[in-house]
Amino acid sequence: MDLLETRELRYFVAVAEELHFGRAAARLRIAQPALSKAVRGIESRLGVQLFIRTSRAVALTPAGQALLEHGRLALDAVAVAGQSARSAGGQDHLRLVIKPGGEANLLSGILAAYAARPGAIPVDILFSGSTDRTDYLLDGRADAGLLYVPFDDLTGLAAETLQVESRVAVLPAGHPLAAREYVRTEDLAGETLPHWRGVDDGVDGPAVADLAELIPLVRIGRVVAVLPRSLITPAPPGTACVEVADAEPSRLVIARRQDDHRDAVTTLIAAAVASARVQHPETTVSPA
Repeated sequence: MDLLETRELRYFVAVAEELHFGRAAARLRIAQPALSKAVRGIESRLGVQLFIRTSRAVALTPAGQALLEHGRLALDAVAVAGQSARSAGGQDHLRLVIKPGGEANLLSGILAAYAARPGAIPVDILFSGSTDRTDYLLDGRADAGLLYVPFDDLTGLAAETLQVESRVAVLPAGHPLAAREYVRTEDLAGETLPHWRGVDDGVDGPAVADLAELIPLVRIGRVVAVLPRSLITPAPPGTACVEVADAEPSRLVIARRQDDHRDAVTTLIAAAVASARVQHPETTVSPA
């Protein structure tokens, strides 16, 4: 197994360049505690101290300086490798990565709207797991992706919102809350939630990778889950979906790498935004 993932290396480089965890977290658009935890994890895995931390300053150790030097080169190499692979392929195609069933019924409209634009090129659809679509974008395997915020990490990406929607509790059909019009977060206290593989969510429930693994566990009462409405509509047999009135709304976004300004990608994203507005001119989220 690799000692460092590309995302972890990006986190380290941001802190090393800023020499300030708060500024680095703002630059990466993640929470400072999550960044600090990630850096501690890197240090633990490498077995070296990368930063000297005091109440007033952050400084690089010799090991940290070495990792910064080579880490920058490694990140550049990853970006170049992705671009080189695209060029070597000899094909003018765009690759859009999505989660199976995670396009809120917008995909056909997006593809049609893009195909109608001048200079449109074929779009290949890639299906990913539940947590790695951002990796597809960052390492060049995909040019654009449909992601769910706040579930997916947008670090290093630029994104446009396509749809805002409420979140629902997915319950066994016979659950005491299943007949309600809505529930609140406090109503789910004490319920067992699933742990999504690949996500550091601090949840101790059964591990699941996707809806195909989740739904059977919901049916037999092992777990309940809170998901964006479009991911679970209509409710699968044996389950019920009840709106969580005070849950943070979910956003379906189309994203690309921040440094990718190619005309074809920009046109695809513009077409997606225009198509979403036509298909869903109003997005409503029930008040908490």
